[in-house]
Amino acid sequence: MYYCCAITDKGIRPHNEDALLVHKTVLTDGVTERKLKPPFLIAVADGVSGECSGELASETCVKMLKDVSFSSKTDMLAVLMQIHTNLAQIGAKHKETTNMQTTLCAVGIDERGNMHTVNVGDSRLYRFRDNTLTQLSKDQTLVQMLFENGTITHEEKRTHKHRNIIFPVLGNVSNVPQFDIRSDYEKIQSKDILLLCSDGLSDYVTDEEISMILQISAPLVRRLQLLLELADGNGSRDNITLAALTSDLNQ
Repeated sequence: MYYCCAITDKGIRPHNEDALLVHKTVLTDGVTERKLKPPFLIAVADGVSGECSGELASETCVKMLKDVSFSSKTDMLAVLMQIHTNLAQIGAKHKETTNMQTTLCAVGIDERGNMHTVNVGDSRLYRFRDNTLTQLSKDQTLVQMLFENGTITHEEKRTHKHRNIIFPVLGNVSNVPQFDIRSDYEKIQSKDILLLCSDGLSDYVTDEEISMILQISAPLVRRLQLLLELADGNGSRDNITLAALTSDLNQ
Protein backbone atom coordinates (compact mmCIF):
# COMPACT_ATOMS: atom_id res chain seq x y z
CA MET A 1 0.00 0.00 0.00
CA TYR A 2 1.14 3.54 -0.78
CA TYR A 3 0.14 7.04 0.30
CA CYS A 4 -0.10 9.97 -2.07
CA CYS A 5 -0.98 13.60 -1.41
CA ALA A 6 -1.12 16.33 -4.02
CA ILE A 7 -1.88 20.03 -4.42
CA THR A 8 -2.52 22.20 -7.46
CA ASP A 9 -2.98 25.95 -7.16
CA LYS A 10 -3.35 28.73 -9.72
CA GLY A 11 -1.04 31.05 -7.75
CA ILE A 12 -1.20 34.61 -9.05
CA ARG A 13 -2.41 33.50 -12.47
CA PRO A 14 -6.07 34.11 -13.44
CA HIS A 15 -6.58 30.40 -14.12
CA ASN A 16 -4.77 27.09 -13.65
CA GLU A 17 -2.97 25.56 -16.64
CA ASP A 18 -1.68 22.68 -14.49
CA ALA A 19 -3.49 19.39 -13.94
CA LEU A 20 -2.92 16.40 -11.66
CA LEU A 21 -3.64 12.70 -11.90
CA VAL A 22 -3.65 10.52 -8.78
CA HIS A 23 -4.64 7.06 -9.96
CA LYS A 24 -8.15 7.62 -11.35
CA THR A 25 -8.66 11.09 -9.84
CA VAL A 26 -8.07 14.19 -11.98
CA LEU A 27 -7.55 17.47 -10.13
CA THR A 28 -7.27 21.02 -11.49
CA ASP A 29 -7.66 22.81 -8.15
CA GLY A 30 -7.22 21.98 -4.48
CA VAL A 31 -5.80 19.11 -2.44
CA THR A 32 -6.21 15.35 -2.51
CA GLU A 33 -4.94 12.51 -0.31
CA ARG A 34 -5.19 8.84 -1.26
CA LYS A 35 -4.05 5.43 -0.11
CA LEU A 36 -3.21 3.45 -3.22
CA LYS A 37 -2.79 -0.21 -4.07
CA PRO A 38 -0.72 -0.98 -7.20
CA PRO A 39 -0.89 -0.77 -10.09
CA PHE A 40 -1.45 3.00 -10.47
CA LEU A 41 -0.20 6.16 -12.18
CA ILE A 42 0.49 9.61 -10.75
CA ALA A 43 1.14 12.53 -13.07
CA VAL A 44 1.65 16.29 -13.29
CA ALA A 45 0.88 18.13 -16.53
CA ASP A 46 1.63 21.79 -17.19
CA GLY A 47 -0.05 23.55 -20.12
CA VAL A 48 2.48 25.52 -22.15
CA SER A 49 2.21 29.25 -21.52
CA GLY A 50 2.17 31.34 -24.67
CA GLU A 51 0.22 28.72 -26.59
CA CYS A 52 -3.54 28.40 -26.87
CA SER A 53 -5.64 26.58 -24.27
CA GLY A 54 -2.86 25.30 -22.02
CA GLU A 55 -5.41 24.40 -19.36
CA LEU A 56 -7.37 22.28 -21.85
CA ALA A 57 -4.20 20.54 -23.03
CA SER A 58 -3.05 19.58 -19.51
CA GLU A 59 -6.47 18.43 -18.30
CA THR A 60 -7.15 16.48 -21.48
CA CYS A 61 -3.75 14.82 -21.19
CA VAL A 62 -4.25 13.52 -17.66
CA LYS A 63 -7.83 12.48 -18.42
CA MET A 64 -6.57 10.31 -21.28
CA LEU A 65 -3.86 8.92 -19.01
CA LYS A 66 -6.52 8.13 -16.38
CA ASP A 67 -8.21 5.77 -18.84
CA VAL A 68 -5.04 3.71 -19.29
CA SER A 69 -5.13 0.27 -17.64
CA PHE A 70 -1.59 0.56 -16.38
CA SER A 71 0.54 -2.52 -15.63
CA SER A 72 4.05 -3.83 -16.19
CA LYS A 73 2.99 -4.74 -19.73
CA THR A 74 1.71 -1.29 -20.70
CA ASP A 75 3.38 0.12 -23.81
CA MET A 76 3.90 3.67 -22.54
CA LEU A 77 5.43 4.84 -25.82
CA ALA A 78 2.23 3.89 -27.62
CA VAL A 79 0.18 5.56 -24.88
CA LEU A 80 2.12 8.82 -25.14
CA MET A 81 2.03 8.83 -28.93
CA GLN A 82 -1.75 8.43 -28.82
CA ILE A 83 -2.12 11.27 -26.31
CA HIS A 84 0.18 13.47 -28.41
CA THR A 85 -1.78 12.70 -31.59
CA ASN A 86 -5.14 13.29 -29.91
CA LEU A 87 -4.05 16.64 -28.49
CA ALA A 88 -2.72 17.76 -31.87
CA GLN A 89 -5.98 16.73 -33.56
CA ILE A 90 -8.12 18.50 -30.97
CA GLY A 91 -5.94 21.59 -31.26
CA ALA A 92 -6.32 21.67 -35.03
CA LYS A 93 -10.13 21.82 -34.89
CA HIS A 94 -10.53 25.32 -33.50
CA LYS A 95 -8.58 28.56 -33.72
CA GLU A 96 -8.62 29.02 -29.95
CA THR A 97 -6.94 25.63 -29.39
CA THR A 98 -4.35 25.78 -32.19
CA ASN A 99 -1.09 24.11 -31.14
CA MET A 100 -2.19 23.61 -27.53
CA GLN A 101 0.55 21.77 -25.67
CA THR A 102 1.41 20.33 -22.28
CA THR A 103 4.32 18.85 -20.39
CA LEU A 104 3.91 15.52 -18.63
CA CYS A 105 5.84 14.01 -15.75
CA ALA A 106 4.51 10.71 -14.40
CA VAL A 107 5.43 7.78 -12.21
CA GLY A 108 3.74 4.40 -12.29
CA ILE A 109 3.95 1.58 -9.77
CA ASP A 110 3.13 -1.73 -11.40
CA GLU A 111 1.55 -4.83 -9.93
CA ARG A 112 4.99 -6.07 -8.80
CA GLY A 113 5.80 -2.81 -7.03
CA ASN A 114 8.32 -1.73 -9.69
CA MET A 115 8.65 1.92 -10.63
CA HIS A 116 8.21 3.29 -14.15
CA THR A 117 8.74 6.95 -15.08
CA VAL A 118 7.76 9.24 -17.95
CA ASN A 119 8.95 12.75 -18.73
CA VAL A 120 8.16 15.16 -21.56
CA GLY A 121 9.15 18.80 -20.95
CA ASP A 122 10.29 20.52 -17.76
CA SER A 123 7.98 19.30 -15.01
CA ARG A 124 10.09 17.32 -12.57
CA LEU A 125 10.37 14.08 -10.61
CA TYR A 126 12.57 14.03 -7.50
CA ARG A 127 13.41 11.29 -5.02
CA PHE A 128 14.01 12.19 -1.38
CA ARG A 129 16.00 9.42 0.30
CA ASP A 130 18.12 9.53 3.47
CA ASN A 131 17.66 13.33 3.64
CA THR A 132 19.09 13.70 0.13
CA LEU A 133 17.11 15.07 -2.80
CA THR A 134 17.88 13.68 -6.27
CA GLN A 135 16.28 14.83 -9.51
CA LEU A 136 15.29 11.68 -11.43
CA SER A 137 13.84 13.42 -14.48
CA LYS A 138 15.85 15.42 -16.99
CA ASP A 139 14.62 18.85 -18.07
CA GLN A 140 13.98 19.02 -21.81
CA THR A 141 14.97 22.66 -22.06
CA LEU A 142 17.43 24.93 -23.81
CA VAL A 143 19.23 25.82 -20.58
CA GLN A 144 19.69 22.13 -19.71
CA MET A 145 21.29 21.59 -23.12
CA LEU A 146 23.54 24.64 -22.58
CA PHE A 147 24.50 23.32 -19.14
CA GLU A 148 25.38 19.89 -20.52
CA ASN A 149 27.46 21.54 -23.24
CA GLY A 150 29.36 23.48 -20.57
CA THR A 151 28.11 26.83 -21.87
CA ILE A 152 26.49 27.85 -18.58
CA THR A 153 26.89 26.82 -14.94
CA HIS A 154 24.32 25.11 -12.73
CA GLU A 155 23.73 28.41 -10.93
CA GLU A 156 23.14 30.24 -14.23
CA LYS A 157 20.40 27.80 -15.21
CA ARG A 158 18.00 29.37 -12.70
CA THR A 159 18.40 32.93 -13.98
CA HIS A 160 19.18 32.48 -17.66
CA LYS A 161 17.05 34.67 -19.96
CA HIS A 162 16.02 31.62 -22.01
CA ARG A 163 15.19 29.38 -19.04
CA ASN A 164 11.53 29.08 -20.13
CA ILE A 165 12.31 27.67 -23.59
CA ILE A 166 11.36 24.01 -23.66
CA PHE A 167 11.70 21.41 -26.40
CA PRO A 168 8.57 20.05 -28.19
CA VAL A 169 5.99 18.59 -25.80
CA LEU A 170 2.66 16.78 -26.09
CA GLY A 171 0.38 18.36 -28.70
CA ASN A 172 3.11 20.17 -30.65
CA VAL A 173 1.93 20.26 -34.26
CA SER A 174 5.40 20.72 -35.77
CA ASN A 175 7.54 18.16 -33.98
CA VAL A 176 7.11 14.85 -32.18
CA PRO A 177 8.35 15.10 -28.56
CA GLN A 178 11.29 13.11 -27.27
CA PHE A 179 9.62 10.76 -24.79
CA ASP A 180 11.83 9.89 -21.82
CA ILE A 181 10.40 6.57 -20.62
CA ARG A 182 12.22 4.48 -18.05
CA SER A 183 11.42 1.13 -16.50
CA ASP A 184 14.30 0.46 -14.14
CA TYR A 185 12.44 -2.13 -12.09
CA GLU A 186 13.43 -0.28 -8.94
CA LYS A 187 11.15 -0.35 -5.93
CA ILE A 188 10.42 2.58 -3.64
CA GLN A 189 12.25 2.07 -0.36
CA SER A 190 10.31 2.35 2.89
CA LYS A 191 11.26 5.95 3.74
CA ASP A 192 11.49 7.29 0.18
CA ILE A 193 9.37 10.21 -0.97
CA LEU A 194 8.84 10.73 -4.69
CA LEU A 195 7.99 14.34 -5.50
CA LEU A 196 6.49 15.43 -8.82
CA CYS A 197 6.07 19.14 -9.53
CA SER A 198 5.49 21.75 -12.20
CA ASP A 199 8.02 24.52 -12.80
CA GLY A 200 5.90 26.91 -10.74
CA LEU A 201 7.63 25.20 -7.82
CA SER A 202 11.03 24.18 -9.20
CA ASP A 203 11.78 27.58 -10.78
CA TYR A 204 11.30 29.36 -7.45
CA VAL A 205 12.36 26.86 -4.76
CA THR A 206 15.89 25.44 -4.69
CA ASP A 207 16.72 21.78 -4.21
CA GLU A 208 18.18 22.71 -0.83
CA GLU A 209 14.94 24.38 0.23
CA ILE A 210 12.88 21.40 -0.94
CA SER A 211 15.13 19.03 0.98
CA MET A 212 14.93 21.17 4.12
CA ILE A 213 11.14 21.20 4.12
CA LEU A 214 10.82 17.48 3.38
CA GLN A 215 12.93 16.81 6.49
CA ILE A 216 10.43 18.59 8.74
CA SER A 217 8.52 16.42 11.20
CA ALA A 218 4.99 17.16 9.96
CA PRO A 219 2.31 15.36 7.93
CA LEU A 220 3.43 15.03 4.33
CA VAL A 221 0.51 17.06 3.01
CA ARG A 222 1.54 19.90 5.34
CA ARG A 223 5.07 19.77 3.95
CA LEU A 224 3.66 20.15 0.45
CA GLN A 225 1.65 23.15 1.62
CA LEU A 226 4.84 24.67 3.05
CA LEU A 227 6.60 24.18 -0.29
CA LEU A 228 3.75 25.90 -2.09
CA GLU A 229 3.82 28.78 0.38
CA LEU A 230 7.60 29.09 -0.05
CA ALA A 231 7.27 29.24 -3.85
CA ASP A 232 4.65 31.98 -3.44
CA GLY A 233 6.89 33.82 -0.98
CA ASN A 234 9.83 33.55 -3.37
CA GLY A 235 7.82 35.32 -6.05
CA SER A 236 6.41 32.47 -8.14
CA ARG A 237 4.48 33.91 -11.06
CA ASP A 238 3.12 30.58 -12.26
CA ASN A 239 0.65 27.89 -11.31
CA ILE A 240 2.08 25.54 -8.69
CA THR A 241 1.45 21.80 -8.64
CA LEU A 242 3.11 19.10 -6.59
CA ALA A 243 2.42 15.50 -5.67
CA ALA A 244 4.23 13.25 -3.19
CA LEU A 245 4.23 9.45 -3.10
CA THR A 246 5.57 7.18 -0.36
CA SER A 247 5.19 3.60 0.81
CA ASP A 248 5.45 4.83 4.41
CA LEU A 249 1.83 5.18 5.52
CA ASN A 250 2.97 7.06 8.63
CA GLN A 251 4.17 10.03 6.59
